[in-house]
Amino acid sequence: MSTETHPTLEAALRTTPLVDHHVHGALRDDTDRAGFELMLTESDWPAPPGTTHLDSQLGFAIRRWCAPLLDLEPHSSAESYLAARHALGPAEVTRRLLTATGIGDYLVETGHKGDAILGVEEMAKVSGQAAHEVVRLESVMEDVARAGVTAAELPGRFRALLAERTVTAVGVKSIIAYRYGFDFDPERPTDDETVRAAGTWLGDAEATGTYRVSDPVLLRFALWTGVDRGLPIQLHAGYGDADVELHRCDPLLLTRFIKNVQPHGVDLLLLHCYPYQRGAGYLAQIFPHVYFDVGLGVNYTGARSDALIAESLELAPFSKVLFSSDAWGPPELHYLGALLWRRGMRRALGRWVDDGDWHPDEAARVVRLTGRDNARRVYGLTYGLTEAR
Repeated sequence: MSTETHPTLEAALRTTPLVDHHVHGALRDDTDRAGFELMLTESDWPAPPGTTHLDSQLGFAIRRWCAPLLDLEPHSSAESYLAARHALGPAEVTRRLLTATGIGDYLVETGHKGDAILGVEEMAKVSGQAAHEVVRLESVMEDVARAGVTAAELPGRFRALLAERTVTAVGVKSIIAYRYGFDFDPERPTDDETVRAAGTWLGDAEATGTYRVSDPVLLRFALWTGVDRGLPIQLHAGYGDADVELHRCDPLLLTRFIKNVQPHGVDLLLLHCYPYQRGAGYLAQIFPHVYFDVGLGVNYTGARSDALIAESLELAPFSKVLFSSDAWGPPELHYLGALLWRRGMRRALGRWVDDGDWHPDEAARVVRLTGRDNARRVYGLTYGLTEAR
């Protein structure tokens, strides 16, 4: 596709400030090569001897697209790239990459290894853009337990702390897919069920010193409490690290829960979804309160991400598809998430315009919808009429 042929589409891709509706903070400190490589894979293990995680779609994309921002030639060697990264230092690398993303709002989920990454205010400061918090439900429950609570007190204390933590938040997130799977009982647990499950969990946690909630009753209680809170709920779906059993993370398994939530008027946002993006698109088409993205998969599929992005636009209404990077740690992931999404949209929409199926103005409108406007609407991000953004 020639960008000169479709100037309205290209203008939308270049100038629309994206809303990254699910993202984590950039890495706070420097790291060695082994640590860097482990942040470029969802595996928990180093690459086998004699191999490297940089020999991947993501590794190649970093050396192609991020290298010029570190004053290197595209496709520079891994050794040259890592040396330049270390010489510049984490603060400068993060500044260069985040300010080049074209992202206007970061919706930062703060529940995963928060000490290692920049917080909400720090992300806003280094990027020069707005940042908003998304609160992880399971982290709030674990904080309640660490602070000291009886099983009988846990339901009330969790509700109270969640309300406190989400005063300024734009949404909440559940990782029930990680901790159990989507084949959970879709009904709301009673407080009596919750107290019984809490008694077992708190006893085990006190004995082991490990406060990791994985009991399905407690996870359901946290999720339904999130429904009661009324904020949009993000749900990790599909692709993830070694904690997940991928076949139990198919969002189609959520169908009954989705139906149960609908009368409450709460939006559900399915995150990542790969390799179940087509099922997620079906759910987003059928149910008015379901939205989805393909965020995590975009970075990890690299040069093939355009196919994934095109598939995300097959079935769902364009008002139900959002952009996210799900970047955590290396700011390369924040930058690439935006760059690869724009490239994938350019290729998919440009082809449809070339074929005469779409008008260029409609393609530009879909870019704005999926890249910015849908997220602004769902999360209630409002801006003045005179804003430059």
